[in-house]
Amino acid sequence: MNIAIVGFGYWGPNLVRNFKNIDNCCVTHIAESQKDRQKKINELHPEIEIQSFDEIIDNPSIDAIVIATSISSHYNLAKLALENEKHVLIEKPMADSLEHAEELIKLSKQKNKILMVDHTYLYSPYVQKIKKIIDEGDLGDILYVNSIRTNWGKFQSDYNVMWDLAPHDLSIINYLLNETPISVQAIGKSFTKNKIENLAYLTLRYNSDKIVHINNSWVSPSKVRNMIIGGTKKMLVFDELESKKILIYKKNLEKLSDSFNTIDKEFSDEPRSIEPDSTLKEPLLVMAEDFINSIENKIEPLSNMVTGMNVVKILSASQKSIKNSGQEIYI
Repeated sequence: MNIAIVGFGYWGPNLVRNFKNIDNCCVTHIAESQKDRQKKINELHPEIEIQSFDEIIDNPSIDAIVIATSISSHYNLAKLALENEKHVLIEKPMADSLEHAEELIKLSKQKNKILMVDHTYLYSPYVQKIKKIIDEGDLGDILYVNSIRTNWGKFQSDYNVMWDLAPHDLSIINYLLNETPISVQAIGKSFTKNKIENLAYLTLRYNSDKIVHINNSWVSPSKVRNMIIGGTKKMLVFDELESKKILIYKKNLEKLSDSFNTIDKEFSDEPRSIEPDSTLKEPLLVMAEDFINSIENKIEPLSNMVTGMNVVKILSASQKSIKNSGQEIYI
């Protein structure tokens, strides 16, 4: 199967590297207009031809196109690729609006082509392990999730921190809970002259009475990747920057009506470290393999177009909430 990659900036090189490691896949073309990036392509991958996007979508030998460009370009590029009978993989988020995401889904169905979104975290063995723990009921009923994803920069000029970082949190949480929120409240703040929010807080509410809180920041002095999942039986902490990434605590929310002495005693228990079931295969490679497999076998990938649309739906509602000073927006 012949693949073309569109964009060789931040994420494109990683996509090329992983797709080249799939036996039944060949990266034949890259679309990249910047001269310095073209030079890098020629140095690293001399066998890959550099063409314009228009040349690539007109090339009948190319089966699928992988889009790794800025968010604002996702819709137009994906639309043209689908119209030219190509399968499409889009870097997250899927599109810059819910309307655009829905249009792409409609076109994908009309053309009978795979449309997939690169939510790489869904392929992490740690996220897969947490999913199994939740589904088997080890934590009990999930009551809340608190997710923090912060760092210094990378400041963007065409979209805010929420559109950059929250897709990771939202895709993971939607997958783990197997449920999407009914409403969102969001606030954001810009500390730069361009007025693009570089700090955002999202609060999501669900029909099942769960509550989710997400903190995204480009203005944090330290990098944090931490998620706490509170259940009626146990609690789980997922910290991807720690050596012991998954910790389960016996602390639970069923006994909050008991005395504080009982609660304090239980809270003193040492957590249990959990390792994933599978080998630590690079999640991006697993994602790329899923894309190829979905095309060859005509099946839906894990990170499918509905998964991508659900993330964009929450982002769009959150943006509306930010613009309305934190008003609750029903999704």
